[in-house]
Amino acid sequence: MSIQMAGIDHGLAPVPIREKFSFTKKAQGEALEELKARAGVRGCVVLSTCNRTELWVDGAEGAELPLEEWLCRLKGLDREAYRRYLVSRAGEEAVSHLFRLASGLKSMILGEDQILTQVKEAWNLAREEEATDQVLEVLFRMAMTVGKKVKSNLQMSTANTSAIEHAVEHLKRQGFPFAGKECLVIGNGEMGRRSALALAAEGAHVTVTVRQYRSGMVEIPEGCDRINYGERLAWIPRCQVVVSATSSPNTTLKYEDVAAMDLTEDKVLIDLAVPRDMEPELGTLPHVTLYDIDHFPVCPRSPKLQRQLEVAEGLLQEQQAEFLNWYECRDVIPRIQQLGRASAEDVVWRMGRTLKQMPLSPEQRCALEEGAEDAVGKMVKKLLFAVRDEAGSETLRRCLAAWENVYHEA
Repeated sequence: MSIQMAGIDHGLAPVPIREKFSFTKKAQGEALEELKARAGVRGCVVLSTCNRTELWVDGAEGAELPLEEWLCRLKGLDREAYRRYLVSRAGEEAVSHLFRLASGLKSMILGEDQILTQVKEAWNLAREEEATDQVLEVLFRMAMTVGKKVKSNLQMSTANTSAIEHAVEHLKRQGFPFAGKECLVIGNGEMGRRSALALAAEGAHVTVTVRQYRSGMVEIPEGCDRINYGERLAWIPRCQVVVSATSSPNTTLKYEDVAAMDLTEDKVLIDLAVPRDMEPELGTLPHVTLYDIDHFPVCPRSPKLQRQLEVAEGLLQEQQAEFLNWYECRDVIPRIQQLGRASAEDVVWRMGRTLKQMPLSPEQRCALEEGAEDAVGKMVKKLLFAVRDEAGSETLRRCLAAWENVYHEA
């Protein structure tokens, strides 16, 4: 199989390593342009989230594609220095990984719903850049399908939980009260909005930063206040909790700025961004406790959740089998379509005498013929794909050859 991937994720790499491999949306587009120009690459997708960065490629048959080396070059890094953090997969192993990834089963927070959106956004960006091919189109479309199936059929105890909600629950278990606290959320993207809503739901008073040039375009969650991003440093002394969750490659809180504030009360800083928004040295300041996205442990799996995961595994296996069947038979799809058209035309021709005897207007007869052709074409495709699913690709090829001979001899 020509599908390959290479990447880095939270399973092997902590935040300081993952952030080195992170791509902004602009950088993703530039990487796609560079990758699709490489010899042997028929299609490519770049996925970059807080917890992982992955290159996906459909390569020419027999092509040797050093994806780990390419990923490191794109980021200006030495592969040997990061080899132990990198993972490569190919063929069925890669397909299985993507389907589980889109279903939230490889997330730090099991079953979280953001990854499905992130995979879709990476796929859409690759399509906009005209970087995908037929194989990756079908692969990512089926990944979206199985991700939605898993989420709609299962009720995981951690599903729909975002990183901030997980952080809030963890801190509450440690005895930290959010009710009545002054909280500042830096960032108004998806994670920023989730953060504001989660903190407000705990009874905190939340203020959200907004970039001044976008101030009139941004909707702030109900009950929250807004300030311009440039006012964030002046706001920090009055806050007990500060969350930063931007997609910017730039630092939002620097050590020297916070150190100059002469803080006298305890503050919790939560950095949910990769690359990190807050300088790690902030955690050394008096009265400051700093958390990043890796600080919050994953809850153990209950017996109920384990049973649900077994159900999910069945859905994943079905979708994977469907993709593999398609992949093995993708070269004969044009023949199936042609055979459907030929069979439909044959049926309409044989109906000709009967149609002439019917009291139909020319328009009605034309509509009936078109409807019959469409129905027969779909029936032929359905029958042939059923043969593939039940008897395998080789049987399908023999059936195709036999059916084609009928029309060749005629």
